[in-house]
Amino acid sequence: MAEPRLIMFDMDGTLIDSGAVIARHMAATFRDHGFDVPTTEMSHSIIGLSLELAMERLAQCDAETALLMAGTYRRHYRAMLAEGGSHEPLYVGALDALNRLRADETSALGIATGKGLNGVNRILTLYELAGHFVTLQTPDHNPSKPHPGMILRACAETGIDPASTVMIGDTTFDMELGRSAGARTIGVTWGYHARLALEESGADIIIEDYTDLDDAIEKVMN
Repeated sequence: MAEPRLIMFDMDGTLIDSGAVIARHMAATFRDHGFDVPTTEMSHSIIGLSLELAMERLAQCDAETALLMAGTYRRHYRAMLAEGGSHEPLYVGALDALNRLRADETSALGIATGKGLNGVNRILTLYELAGHFVTLQTPDHNPSKPHPGMILRACAETGIDPASTVMIGDTTFDMELGRSAGARTIGVTWGYHARLALEESGADIIIEDYTDLDDAIEKVMN
């Protein structure tokens, strides 16, 4: 039987398209705190970091102010959820890819994301995906990306070595996370960082569609 492998997915920009929601709430938060409103591109550039670190970098403020801004952002986000509706759709092909990988007895699936654990669980419940993942790594109990902690903790939880792990994501933070942990990396082009940035941050392979994921995993793991 083949050796087990751990396949870690980023969430925002990789599994779900949440860029518009994030940019809107960033704009509202910055207005509330008297900062210049960031462009959509600026807001997209920090997706993947923990919310507090994202605020600190984007607003160029101190940690205390970033913490307050993160609280404001979360209030805007909760107000959106209270209104109902679907705001963060799965990318085309994501569900089929996850179902294929879940059916592979050698593959264990995990999440490594800048999204908070409550938000992760909400998305997994919404799309009936909770049973697909054996490990969920968030900033609630790890340092923010690109620190290797998320993958190292996932490996410790599953008993799978980082060398048998692949990190799949749309940002340079995902590629840096994977490389610093000793894992393989697959960049995806449908998210929020440019292909060139993914290449320069050390992606082992880059794909443009979920139909290419299975082959990419086999290539980087062999």
